Amino acid sequence: MAEESLQESRKKGGMLFVVSTPIGNLSDMTYRAVDTLKEVDFIIAEDTRTSSVLLKHYGITKPMMSFHSHSGAGRSDEIIDRIARGSSAALITDAGTPGISDPGYTLVRDALAAGVEVVPIPGPTAFVTALSSSGLRTDRFIFEGFLPLKKGRQKKLQQLSSEKRTIILYESPHRIEKTLLELSWHFGERRCVVGRELTKVHETFYRGTFSEVLKMMSPGEKRGEFVIIVEGSEE
Repeated sequence: MAEESLQESRKKGGMLFVVSTPIGNLSDMTYRAVDTLKEVDFIIAEDTRTSSVLLKHYGITKPMMSFHSHSGAGRSDEIIDRIARGSSAALITDAGTPGISDPGYTLVRDALAAGVEVVPIPGPTAFVTALSSSGLRTDRFIFEGFLPLKKGRQKKLQQLSSEKRTIILYESPHRIEKTLLELSWHFGERRCVVGRELTKVHETFYRGTFSEVLKMMSPGEKRGEFVIIVEGSEE
């Protein structure tokens, strides 16, 4: 599929492939993702140093360009211009699916506006991985990503407290304790599941109320990236 798409792209101008990569375990890379990264003319990465580990693991040697939250409009224009002139490119993020809680969506948006064809190459996403094994309702859920750091944070928590669907959040290690305490304050002692270091060696799931989960975590376990899943208010 990747080869056919690339051959077609050379007939009518370049294409942008949005390629999902593992969130931890490198074995979660799909065959199609590897084939695509080997075939494109260049790779756009959130952090080229981080992505080089993955590419080296699969023997992929392609020119790389960085695209992150501090990249200006000029970098987006440069990338899209190269694609429009016939080059094929793959967009990857540090882990997971580009555009999910990272700046990749802006490049996709600009590429589509410029008439570039965008092709998704599906794969892992941290919040879906956590939700699938949470034991909480999966038929209706809302993904909020990272909460606001300061302005609007308490208002957002108050709004979410009455949300009937399952709520999914991302959180960093140095804010996980604060966030669970705030959730307890706004939501009451509701059931939650917290996933840590998903698909990695130290993958851990904590299940219980907010206060119970906090008690389960030792100081050394408050490291890595976290996914917080909270039952909806109707539960």
